[in-house]
Amino acid sequence: MAPSDVNKWLITASVMIPTLIEILDTSVANVSLTHIQGSLSAGQEEVTWVLTSYLVANAVVIPMSGWLARLFGRKRYLIFSLILFTISSLLCGTATSLAELIFFRVVQGVGGGGLQPMSQAILMETFPPEERGVAMSIFGIGVVVGPILGPLLGGYLTDHYSWRWIFYINLPIGILAILMIISFVFDPPYQQRWVKGMKVDYLGLTLLAVGLGCLQIVLDKGQMEDWFSSNYIIGLSVVAGVCLVTLVFWELRQEHPILDLRIFKDRSFATGNVVMFLGFFAFFGSIVLLPLYLQTLMGYTAFLAGVVLGPGGMLTLAVLPIAGKLTQRLDARYLLGFGLLANAYSVFYMSGFNLNIDLATAVTGRLIQGIGMPFFFVTIAYVTMAYVPNPHMNNASAIFNLLRNLGGSFGVAFVTTMLARRAQFHQSRLVEHLSQYDPSVQMWLTELKRSLAHQIGSVGDQTQRALSVIYLQLQKQATAMAFNDVFHLQMIIFLGLVGILWIMRKPPIGKSPSPGGH
Repeated sequence: MAPSDVNKWLITASVMIPTLIEILDTSVANVSLTHIQGSLSAGQEEVTWVLTSYLVANAVVIPMSGWLARLFGRKRYLIFSLILFTISSLLCGTATSLAELIFFRVVQGVGGGGLQPMSQAILMETFPPEERGVAMSIFGIGVVVGPILGPLLGGYLTDHYSWRWIFYINLPIGILAILMIISFVFDPPYQQRWVKGMKVDYLGLTLLAVGLGCLQIVLDKGQMEDWFSSNYIIGLSVVAGVCLVTLVFWELRQEHPILDLRIFKDRSFATGNVVMFLGFFAFFGSIVLLPLYLQTLMGYTAFLAGVVLGPGGMLTLAVLPIAGKLTQRLDARYLLGFGLLANAYSVFYMSGFNLNIDLATAVTGRLIQGIGMPFFFVTIAYVTMAYVPNPHMNNASAIFNLLRNLGGSFGVAFVTTMLARRAQFHQSRLVEHLSQYDPSVQMWLTELKRSLAHQIGSVGDQTQRALSVIYLQLQKQATAMAFNDVFHLQMIIFLGLVGILWIMRKPPIGKSPSPGGH
């Protein structure tokens, strides 16, 4: 079959299957950690490296993927990545110790790192410029829905079979994806290729790997280590900062860099990456916060928390193609503005939650977000990449996906840290106004003592037990107020992004000629 004869929807299916399983694997193991810990006799802190090792390897490989595609050829690199990802998934499932599992997760992360950016680049090149919004709506199915479905799928497989099946399930899907890519995906004639005699940028490669690896560990482990009170985190932060700053200056001076940063001269691409980073910073933070709020404060089970998230995910799936089609009729910057405002309103709505909300109220917050997120993701990818020439699409996609993933990692680290800090703040403020000599507190204490005596059947003094109940309630209220604060901060981020949209150039609409060139 000639490359020009391949139907674009076959190409789309070929690259979306590996994208979806790779994104699922970033979160599918989250709910299985306790089972893995018991099965492999691991400590609580040690077992979290099952997640961290994959994320670190992924973060290092993503920005290299454009260079690796030039070096080996994109199709060969995709096939090699899939083979490595599939075999390592099988080995993860057969691991007999934690050390083995972590090692195979690193290999799996190396294999999976190139799948997202290469798939996005192929989709952007396969569809004509005026249909790239449709292409990004399809890509968004994996990127937006994957992190939501991952924990649900992981929980189901772990509960009904074994934690090993969260890795085994990749085997048939990976084989199918490899066969489809061999059959339907081809390297375009304009793709930049590695010419014999070109020097390998070994220093850039080292700076990139060490800098991003250290940064990802800091983001993943920082809150657990209490951030900069830990010499371990301080050391990694210094190494990451020095390496990444040096990398920028070094790469700008190289003729054949690992990561071509000159593409940031395009103002639409530069601004779009800022909006993407901060947008996913706020979005992933809220994805973490809502189920945490429901399970820790409202007493929801994991299943009920999934019920709250599910309708929003389904609505996102329904709206994604609508957002993609609208980019063919309207200026995508207006659609992006709507997406940001809808996301801002969703987290503003959640910032008004209290400990008495019902299920419908919780679901409504996610439904609003389910409408806004497709308009944000589809249009930001479309506007950002609108004026990137096709020969540079691999490099641009690698940078775009790197910053999207880093935005999510920074967002999760930020919300978990702010949640702990604001809960401490509110607790200290509430304690200031809580005195046994306050008449309302005395009435509450008396009522609690009477209730406890009735439940326990004891005639002794119940003061200490009653005070403990009051203190627990105070902690719960302080934590709820902290959640409200963090939701409010996310709203401010989304609103702030609306103001910088107009720096980006107007993208093509309808049947405009290609701005990127072939």
